[in-house]
Amino acid sequence: MKHSAFERDPLMKSETRDGMHVDWDVPIEMDDGLVLRADAFRPVAEGRYPVIMTHGPYAKGLAFQHTFKSMWDRMVAAHPDVPAGSSNKYQNWEVVDPEKWVPDGYVCIRVDSRGAGRSPGTMDVWSPRETRDFYDCIEWAAAQPWSNGKVGLNGISYYAMNQWQVATLQPPHLAAICVWEGAADFYRDVYRHGGIVNMMPLRWYPRQVVSVQHGVGERGARSVVTGELVAGPETLSDEELARNRGDLERDVLSHPLDDEYYKTRSPVWEKVTVPLLSANNWGGQGLHPRGNCEGYVRAASSQKWLECHGLAHWPHFYTDYGRLLQKQFFDFFLKGEKNGWDRQPPVQLQVRHPGEKFVERHENEWPLARTQWTKFFLEPAGRGLQREPPATETSVTYETTGDGVTFYTPPLDGPLEITGPVACKLFLSSATQDADVFVVLRVFDPDGKEVTFQGALDPRTPVGQGWLRASHRKLDPTLTKPYRPYHTHDEIQPLAPGEIYELDVEIWPTCIVVPRGYRVALTVRGKDYEFGGPPIVIPHAFYTFTGVGPFFHTHPQDRPAEIFETGNTLHFGATRRPFLLLPVIPPK
Repeated sequence: MKHSAFERDPLMKSETRDGMHVDWDVPIEMDDGLVLRADAFRPVAEGRYPVIMTHGPYAKGLAFQHTFKSMWDRMVAAHPDVPAGSSNKYQNWEVVDPEKWVPDGYVCIRVDSRGAGRSPGTMDVWSPRETRDFYDCIEWAAAQPWSNGKVGLNGISYYAMNQWQVATLQPPHLAAICVWEGAADFYRDVYRHGGIVNMMPLRWYPRQVVSVQHGVGERGARSVVTGELVAGPETLSDEELARNRGDLERDVLSHPLDDEYYKTRSPVWEKVTVPLLSANNWGGQGLHPRGNCEGYVRAASSQKWLECHGLAHWPHFYTDYGRLLQKQFFDFFLKGEKNGWDRQPPVQLQVRHPGEKFVERHENEWPLARTQWTKFFLEPAGRGLQREPPATETSVTYETTGDGVTFYTPPLDGPLEITGPVACKLFLSSATQDADVFVVLRVFDPDGKEVTFQGALDPRTPVGQGWLRASHRKLDPTLTKPYRPYHTHDEIQPLAPGEIYELDVEIWPTCIVVPRGYRVALTVRGKDYEFGGPPIVIPHAFYTFTGVGPFFHTHPQDRPAEIFETGNTLHFGATRRPFLLLPVIPPK
């Protein structure tokens, strides 16, 4: 891999603007000879500076506020500190604003990954090849004359998820990572929830990735800053473009189990040793929270921190709250500043209350050591959640195409904090050889109206969700915790129709302080949750919002009606005591 003489490259341009030295389309040669393209924003003053890098497929020249205008407008209207102090010319999708980092002595580098934007090659998202490219980019940046040899990674979603992967390779000059809302397990978090195909990546891929594939050229957008085509200077035919990218839907459907396809795209936790800040969004049910919490717990890093916040997907990455937290972290590890970060408590929570109110609190571990793991047994006759198990042998059948069956606690006699991973145990029979179980953790006010919350993407979400395909019920005994079932997904165990099976369902980590007089509820369904009322439409979103954001589980090939659109039965009795396990947090 070469590290020099890029100034002779005909596509690269350099200029000084807005108080920064900017190198456009910097060539970075990979170990196989392919050249990726990057933009580098540097301080004007000579010197050696730490690097903040992102590497991904969203096209480094695609502006946030123009491409996703409605989302940008909603964010800045609610959070005026986001656009303040910047011209916002360089605000790109889910990466740092260089105008807020370069003046503080950082080099900000954005790399178009292989086959995306202005980088040629075959696109294969999250693949081992792409991860190796990321490694090469990190080492290239560390070797540049303006670099102090320390590279940090920071970004949202895709730009967070691939940090887990490249950290596994342990690049020598990778000094710290900030995984801001980043899933980790590509089977369990991303492609198949509980073994059920997640439609989100299948819809995301053509809309946000294929649309900026290298070679879209004249059919794509131009940078509002440089005027250059964001998807490369050449325009390829549809046939050429198809040959130059993976078929994500085909790959996911052809890999129903957690095989090498997913394992090579997921981290090896004992090899993730770099200093780590993992930032989780409570409202991200369906993509990121599980990975952020699991990554924090399982990473081998001796220096690691977990931050958990609420609100939508993007704001806190860009607000003063998030940016200052990120800078304190990176200033310590990339600049060597004695700023007290080493005394930062390991866990920083924004504890959620109804009405999108948050109270900051610091903790020393995750899950919290003082958690009172509390069982609420499902009571069939009164549809209750109660502390004592029912003894009566009975059953409840629900249609999988309907609203399922809901179990409620009595009105609370005082506030109840639920913070941490959640689990439930069910005893279920199906009319067919399989069943998809959707469980929803909910809150209802004293008038019986459901209280929903701002999700990462959906403005009305429940407190928590879990999914399990019954034929994937096999547990890994070494990784399973009472509060976090861990399914192997390494074999399909069909059901015998009418036979009763014990199922342990993981509900992703969450946080809520439920007020006095409110009720907690668990709904068991045969399809995705929907809140009451009409769907919400937001411009530029490629789906309507019904309570689960884009995380639908409706692929007809994965969920044929003759198997999954029937009836399931929950069973109760002295030897079958289904329950909801809640992480109840007593006051300090």
